[in-house]
Amino acid sequence: MSEFIIATNNKNKVIEIERILSPLGITAVTAGERGIDLGDVVEDGDSFAANAYIKAKHAFDLCHTPVIADDSGLCVDALGGRPGIFSARYGGEDTSYLDKIGLLLEEMKDVPDSERTAHFSCAVCCILDESTVIEVEGRCEGEIAHSPSGDGGFGYDPIFTVNGKSFASLSAEEKDERSHRGNALRMLREKLMQRSM
Repeated sequence: MSEFIIATNNKNKVIEIERILSPLGITAVTAGERGIDLGDVVEDGDSFAANAYIKAKHAFDLCHTPVIADDSGLCVDALGGRPGIFSARYGGEDTSYLDKIGLLLEEMKDVPDSERTAHFSCAVCCILDESTVIEVEGRCEGEIAHSPSGDGGFGYDPIFTVNGKSFASLSAEEKDERSHRGNALRMLREKLMQRSM
């Protein structure tokens, strides 16, 4: 079984990543679980893909073992694509997701149903060794609800809906089937499988 360092402190992401990659015999662990402090990484890229690479390269340079990093966010059409790559920092670095959701819903209070389209985007960067970098990007189209619903998921999941159901109201398996991260990780799984054939 292979162990991959996941360059995040978000336990929910680690669980999602392992759930989708485990058929390949991959165990996902954080650097912290291996006693490695990744410190703070300046995510100054201009795209999800650029930020995913920055995080993966930083982790690989410290760990010298296969790593996976992702950068993802919510892009709302009525807000010109915001919060986009600033999704985690929307409303301020230390703002809770409850507050971020409140802020976003306030910004969209006058936006009619027909214009509440949005998508989640997720870029994943996997560095296997000095010369092998795999990059994929997944996307999921949906809409922004008028109020949060569901008690699962994390981040903006309570207000992002697909076919009338919020991501926070889906089971883990249902979310994996539809989500941006699920789509990206399935692409990564395919590429890793091709390498091992």
